[in-house]
Amino acid sequence: MACLPAAASATDHKVLLRDIADVEGVRDNQLVGYGLVVGLHLTGDTQQTFFTVQTLANAMKRMGVQISPAQVVVKNVAAVFITASLPAFARNGMKLDITVSSAGDAKSLEGGVLLMTSLRGPDGQVYAEAQGPLTLGGYTEGSLGNVKTVNHPTTGRIPGGAIVEREAQVDLSQFHTVSFVLRNPDFTATKDMADVINKEFHNPIATQLDDRAVQIDVKGSGTSSVPLLIAQVQALSINFHSPAKVVINERTGTIVMGGNVTLSPVSVLHGSLSIQVETTFEVSQPLPGSRTGTTTPLANSTVAVKDLPAQSIRLDNGANVDDLIRGLHAIGATSRDIVAILQAIKASGGLQADLEVI
Repeated sequence: MACLPAAASATDHKVLLRDIADVEGVRDNQLVGYGLVVGLHLTGDTQQTFFTVQTLANAMKRMGVQISPAQVVVKNVAAVFITASLPAFARNGMKLDITVSSAGDAKSLEGGVLLMTSLRGPDGQVYAEAQGPLTLGGYTEGSLGNVKTVNHPTTGRIPGGAIVEREAQVDLSQFHTVSFVLRNPDFTATKDMADVINKEFHNPIATQLDDRAVQIDVKGSGTSSVPLLIAQVQALSINFHSPAKVVINERTGTIVMGGNVTLSPVSVLHGSLSIQVETTFEVSQPLPGSRTGTTTPLANSTVAVKDLPAQSIRLDNGANVDDLIRGLHAIGATSRDIVAILQAIKASGGLQADLEVI
């Protein structure tokens, strides 16, 4: 009696191997650097951040200007760390995106320009040089305690802000075997990968190692080169079940949820406390003709506290992402509220998906 193949579920779909698996050993490398952002509008580090003062004095010295750190004012300068990923097979002159983060007590990096900074790998070698104007996803407005801050104005990005100066060498000609590693572990997927590869090359060259890796014998494939073998394998496709995942960016409040994310029955009780401090300034002047008294500015501060009553939503069994978002919008939840609520739902076991915070 012949057995019928199991029907694919609604969440299964055909995917190319290049979209779900990486070649083992072919990976990015992390780079990091320390530098200065200049051109800020009085939002840089304070004099108490001594390493910014010292770094600026050292930078001026390298440019032939001798100054004492005691004479340096850094209101328009901020010390920063720069991070980037160096892709495999990166070539000299290739441009990389970089992330710039304040290392001191700067209020904002808005309008700043990163001075040329060396980016080093784990081995201490310089692999890229970074420089350029920053783009931010947040801002800060106001002064004297009346300040409004949106997202994180102390972290920014420079698209194409670094240039590769040293190549990351990977010699594929020395590979006797090539392993494809799934980005999301799945025993069924690695078995299907091995089957489709063996069928394509008419030879059992692929072996399922575990729920993540499939190893291929290069010599048994009969291909003339490793890059050609990888290209042929990456063009193959299998049925793949997409994992349910929710991705959260806490810095910008961005939340991305897949359509296959489901929730168990859950009730959400959400309340919020807001405190608003407002300062107004008045001027006290002596009476006309008076020979005594002085003109003095006076600050009057008022504090308003609002403790809003808690609001609730209830999700029944089988609720999906649309139901959750619609309910959260109905109770006036902001993006940051939703981040906290999702983490609480995940902790309670009500969210049937992986929660990834980036």
